[in-house]
Amino acid sequence: MSEEVKKFKVTVDGQTVEVAPGTTILEAARQIGGKSVPPAMCYYKPLETSGGRCRTCLVEVSKGSDADPRPMPKLVASCRTTVMDGMEIKNLTSERTQEARKAVTEFLLVNHPLDCPVCDQAGECHLQDLGYEHGVSSTRTEFERRTYEPEDIGPYIKLHMNRCILCARCVLAANQLTGNREHGILFRGDHAEISTYLNKALTSEFYGNVIDVCPVGALTDRTSRFASRVWFTKPVNATCKCDKCSGKAVLWMKGEEVIRVTTRQDEYGEAEEWICNECRFEKKDLKYWNVEGPRHIDRHSVISLNHYENEKVEQNLVNTTQVLEQKQIEDNGR
Repeated sequence: MSEEVKKFKVTVDGQTVEVAPGTTILEAARQIGGKSVPPAMCYYKPLETSGGRCRTCLVEVSKGSDADPRPMPKLVASCRTTVMDGMEIKNLTSERTQEARKAVTEFLLVNHPLDCPVCDQAGECHLQDLGYEHGVSSTRTEFERRTYEPEDIGPYIKLHMNRCILCARCVLAANQLTGNREHGILFRGDHAEISTYLNKALTSEFYGNVIDVCPVGALTDRTSRFASRVWFTKPVNATCKCDKCSGKAVLWMKGEEVIRVTTRQDEYGEAEEWICNECRFEKKDLKYWNVEGPRHIDRHSVISLNHYENEKVEQNLVNTTQVLEQKQIEDNGR
């Protein structure tokens, strides 16, 4: 009989969980769940070697381990840092972490166009959520935003490089799902960009999945572009007969019309199973699908709640209501 592997006790924001050795801080926090889970813009569990690029998941390690209780001097990327027995981590309860996350969000928005009103990703964008929670109303930079020339990568996928944050998820997905990747990150530093270099179309049967792994609106579905806001559509689980993939997908419906088709994703927006291009782009009719039932989107965005939860916003609404009521009383008294 093999010996039972001793699990490590890890505490995140005062909540303790036992995890296997080699588990990252982020995955340990996800086992606890709730608001103690750090956000992640580049980490994507189904994709090998993902993470370590965006730094939105920074956390404070207030106790290294039972063997060495000294705190780590700097904030660490929770997606790449493995736990130790007795480690204590601060996420929501750390002012350093929140300040650092705010700074990272500001850097991500330095060149990102604030075009949420016309972006198809609005309502399910991780950067939009971060910007709402940690962003500021104005920028401190004075130079012009970095821009790129439009590039045509095929009839199904729209590349909007101005919105890209270089998380590399799409490149990793292509490496994992296709036998011959046709795009990648070109150049270095602030000149780096996602491109096919020679304006080559993406042709693999599973290339459509790069749309789902993109955390922002850099890669969107051409077949559903500008068709409807996501909060006006209703997601349903559906299956179809397909020889290339499992045929399990989510249909985003507007009435009886299928606006778009996506993979089934967990509460962290990560794909449960990949789907092929035929299911995603060409089966936009209910006759191809067997609808199982409504899909609950468990994320703090307008998809599931139709509004953002934020104490400051709620307080602002209360203040605005009080001002309007007071104005109405004054108008009636005149």
